[in-house]
Amino acid sequence: MGTGADVRDILELTGGDNDGGPISKKDIINSDKKKAKKTTETLTFKRPEGMHREVYALLYSDKKDAPPLLPSDTTQGYRTVKAKLGCKKVRPWKWMPFANPARRDGAIFHHWRRVAEEGKDYPFARFNKTVQVPVYSEQEYQMYLHDDGWTKNETDHLFDLCKRFDLRFIVIHDRYDHQQYRKRSVEDLKERYYTICGKLAKVRSATGTEPKIYVFDAGHERRRKEQLERLFNRTPEQVAEEEYLVQELRKIETRKKEREKKAQDLQKLITAADTTTEMRRAERKATKKKLPQKRETEKPAVPETAGIKFPDFKSAGVTLRSQRMKLPSSVGQKKIKAIEQILTEQGVDLNPMPTEEIVQMFNELRSDLVLLYELKQAHSNCEYEQQMLRHRYDALLKAGGTAPPQAEGPGLESQSWPGADDIKTEAKEQIIDVVGAPLTPNSRKRRESASSSSSIKKVKKP
Repeated sequence: MGTGADVRDILELTGGDNDGGPISKKDIINSDKKKAKKTTETLTFKRPEGMHREVYALLYSDKKDAPPLLPSDTTQGYRTVKAKLGCKKVRPWKWMPFANPARRDGAIFHHWRRVAEEGKDYPFARFNKTVQVPVYSEQEYQMYLHDDGWTKNETDHLFDLCKRFDLRFIVIHDRYDHQQYRKRSVEDLKERYYTICGKLAKVRSATGTEPKIYVFDAGHERRRKEQLERLFNRTPEQVAEEEYLVQELRKIETRKKEREKKAQDLQKLITAADTTTEMRRAERKATKKKLPQKRETEKPAVPETAGIKFPDFKSAGVTLRSQRMKLPSSVGQKKIKAIEQILTEQGVDLNPMPTEEIVQMFNELRSDLVLLYELKQAHSNCEYEQQMLRHRYDALLKAGGTAPPQAEGPGLESQSWPGADDIKTEAKEQIIDVVGAPLTPNSRKRRESASSSSSIKKVKKP
């Protein structure tokens, strides 16, 4: 039940804390906190009507102070925790000399370092890694490393540069003394170095162990660089022609995959037709032999390999026989319309009387019709592809400058394909360039230039 103090609190009226209500134990205990809260409260000023909140926030703050001219941080205390400094003494530092072991000139440098670390090695000396270049003696060179194309002094000069520049052969080739010795390529320097390393590893290895030998193929490296140079020096016409040929190759590969897929589908249709006929023959023979016996179980309407797979109604409950005549949802609308068109042309009722025998025969008929429709479609696709290939072959023959041989015969349309001997003779007479192949941009330009030059020669002859 509410008291007078609650009502005055809701209406924001001033008055005593306990006016009109009993004093409880909590009011006595928390009397100091309530007084402290009231002293800290500040008067709030309402925003004038028609003034936006953002503009009012710029003019006044909660304490009705003027807006600051400069940004200031009013938060009290440090943003980060103060550093806790101990009472111990600071470790002393000293300006002391040091030498870098990577340098051979004995240079001495100075830096600040803790007194406790005086006399220790330079800490960055551990990053001074060098390549272990093998060293050979005079006897080993004469016995195993002698080469007619290289002298002893030239080999020593090469190994000295390898040790100085850590096997950076581009730098070694740049610093190589080509005036005193023969002019060598980078591949020659690498080949000489790695052959000597391999021979020394074989000679110095223990008996019964196979050392790890690095082999450098200089010929392969030269061919690789030559190929890269040719690739870099291509003209824009050659780049465009290569891109065109790559696109044509991709088209050929996609067409090949499509043909293989269509051939697989056609083979599946043919095997399905053969298996359905064989299964029906076997069923007829079995039914003739087992005429007096009763049917124990109801067989499926159509085998699985047929064009349409009708569902089996073996669930519990009452079902109508006419439900077995409904086409499944997997059959498309085109096939359904083709089945209906053929049935109407042959004068077959679309919804016959659903007896046991009629249902089975009608489902088999429609399955055969679907199989026939798919075979006809595959046959038309094959004929279309054959015509396209024939036209393309004729276009290639015309582009090559030879006409296809004519022949008479039934079903050939006064045209016959060339034999193996004709193709061999044409291949011997005419050399086809891959870059300037027929139906490519550069080949057309070459044919046009060749035809213009031949016409000029004909004019000059008389």
